[in-house]
Order: sequence, then structure tokens, then C-alpha cells
Amino acid sequence: MSQTKNNKTGKKTVAVFFGGRSPEHDVSVISALQAMQAFDTSRYDTIPVYISPNGAWYTGDYLRSRDNFLLDAAGLKQVTEVTLDIKADRGGRLLPKKTCLFGCSKPIHFDVAFPIFHGLYGEDGNIQGLFELANIPYAGTRTKASAILMDKVTTKFVLHCMGIPALPYTVVRRPLDGSYMIDEKTLEELFEPLGFPCILKPSHLGSSIGVAKVNSVEEVKACLPAIFEFDDAAIAEQFVKNLVEYNVAVGRVKGELRTSAIERPKSTEELLDFKTKYVPKDDGEGGLKNGGVKNSPLPSEGMLSLTRDINPEISEEMDHSIREWAMLLFDALDGTGMPRIDYIGDSVTGEIWMNEVNPCPGSLGYFLWEASEDNPLLFTDLLTNQIEEALKENAGRVLPADPVPTDARLLKRH
Repeated sequence: MSQTKNNKTGKKTVAVFFGGRSPEHDVSVISALQAMQAFDTSRYDTIPVYISPNGAWYTGDYLRSRDNFLLDAAGLKQVTEVTLDIKADRGGRLLPKKTCLFGCSKPIHFDVAFPIFHGLYGEDGNIQGLFELANIPYAGTRTKASAILMDKVTTKFVLHCMGIPALPYTVVRRPLDGSYMIDEKTLEELFEPLGFPCILKPSHLGSSIGVAKVNSVEEVKACLPAIFEFDDAAIAEQFVKNLVEYNVAVGRVKGELRTSAIERPKSTEELLDFKTKYVPKDDGEGGLKNGGVKNSPLPSEGMLSLTRDINPEISEEMDHSIREWAMLLFDALDGTGMPRIDYIGDSVTGEIWMNEVNPCPGSLGYFLWEASEDNPLLFTDLLTNQIEEALKENAGRVLPADPVPTDARLLKRH
């Protein structure tokens, strides 16, 4: 594959893909803007590639500011609509969809794709498969692991096969007739082994979208339409008393398999609401409350401390289990990128279960790596590590220009 280093600077070009046709579209925009502020500008130039909720692709520096989303009529005049060139021998290329009278709109070349999507059609292996097809190096979790880990039901099967503890569950699938309703008798049969109360949530979404505690079949039936509007399957898990959650990120840093700091998200009654966490308020003096940075999409350390405890005091046994299970799962799926593994525990009994995996966590989980007690990894270095991994992965999977072995050729070559 040809490289597209800037001839003047020697830098590689990274195309950051974000947005998308997902209920988590807005969170993806915030994560991507954070990342684009953190890239090592001495080594990389970045190109924002925004996918709108209706599936249109756009690029342009106008997309670097949070204030410009979502694109209105005026904003659309500041960006260029593009599509991806999927011919596998040209490297990464974005093709403008409209050309001027004299054909002056040229393709936009890049070396590495950096997808920063959350949820459907971006975090679930779909766009990763497109990059594979086009032979474009891309950062993050690869197609197989993305598809498996974004499906909470399939993840349960994998955990069961590996002997990693997971909560009992049942699955409710959206009817194929287009309705969102399931009869009570069917629901009673599905939920009888699980019992109530339980936690009901979409099988393919994150960011706490559609999650509800249900106490009866009637409540399940009432909650399902809201889930089925955005997902084709719901998963119900056994409710855990004395609930405590733990999260850890995992990945390879310079070839070494590592885990990040562990975080304990605070309980629901301690949490700020979504907008308070993501939209810090002006303090009236040119700054932001909670220590934020004005006009920056990066959350402050003060804001993060309001929603989670980093490096909480836990037993050595629990610390070992959290890290060991994360690395076992990562290795089993030929892991790349730096996914975040979420656990559920009982604070009284000390039991713990692996709950779900985020192939592309919010903010790329950078604060977990920066808080690592043994060997902190700064956000900029985290991004660089994933770009280098992307290039190595792509180089290691190169096929011949004609991938058909000589003995299998049935058609004439010219």
C-alpha cells in the first residue's frame, strides 16, 4: 500500500471517522473532538470525517468545533460531502461527491483510518469490515472482535465457553412483523428461569440508553417498545443486590498486554445527569464550573471525579480477577485497540461477574490509562500506540496483488 506522508512535513495523515447512524451519535462526536485535540501534531495531520445521522459523509475543518454540530444549512456549505474509495490498491482516499466545472475537486488521501464510533454501524464491525475490504489500515478493535463484543448476547456465549463468570440472562427479540409487542405468555416463559427483578437493556447499545429495572412481565412489556425502536434484541440480566460496578481497559502497549487503572462508577443517586457531565456550565468569569476548560470537549479531572472513583481500594483477589479475565478475553479474540471491560459485583458477598465490553469506550477511556499506577499512558501516546498498531496489523495481513493461487486460477490472466 502506498503511504501518503505529507511531502513537506513527513507526517502521516490520520482520517478520524465519527458520528454515524447510531443512537450514540452525539457521544461519538464528543469523543472524536477530544481525540483530535490530543494527536501528536509533530507526527500526524488529521482529517475529520463526519457521518451524519442520515448516513451522509462530510469532511472539512469546520467539523473540528463542537459549536458547529449538528450541521445546518449554513454549515453544509462549509464542508465537502465525500465517499470512500474502496479500491484496495490505492491507500485511503476520500472522493468528493461533487466536482466543480473544471474538475478541480481532487481525492483526499490518508494513511490510517481512526474510527471513533459508539454503538450501531460503527463500533459493531460494520465500518471495520469496510476498511478491511478497502485494505486501509485502521485503529481500534478489528471486525471479528467488534462484532462479537458489541452484541451482549454473543459476548455471554464467549464468556461461558471461557469459564469467565457472567450473570444469568434471557433474550427477547423484536418480532419480524414490524410490531414491537410480544404477548405476555411468551414473556412469562422467557422470564420464568430468570425471575424478577432484573435489568432490561438493548443488546447492541451503550451509554446507558434504554436500560431499565423491571419487576414484572407487565413492566417488561411496557419497556420493550422503547428498546425495539433502536435495537432488534433486548437482553435481561439477573438483578444484583448491593450493586457495585468496576471497569478496566485492556490493550497492547508497544507489544505488551496491559490493563489500565480500575474505576468504580458511582451509584445512580450519586451521578450527575447526562447533560451536566457532557456540557459544563460557564462560571460567569470566563471559565467553567468543576474545573473544565472553556471551548474544549475534554472533561476536566474535577468532572471525572464526580462520576467515578479511580483506583478504588479492592482486594488483591478481585483486582487480579478483573485484570486477568480482561486479558484472557482480549487474547481469545485476537484483540486490538483498547476496549473497556465492565464488571458487576455484589459489595456484600464479594462476588463479581464480567458484564459487557465496549470496543470503543467513551473518550477512548484515556483517563483510565493516564491514571494507571504502574506506567501511566497519556492520551497522546494512547492515540499514537493505536496508529502504530493499525499500520502493523495492516502490513501483517497483506495479500498478493492477485490473491488467487496459481493452481486455483481458472481464468486467463493478461
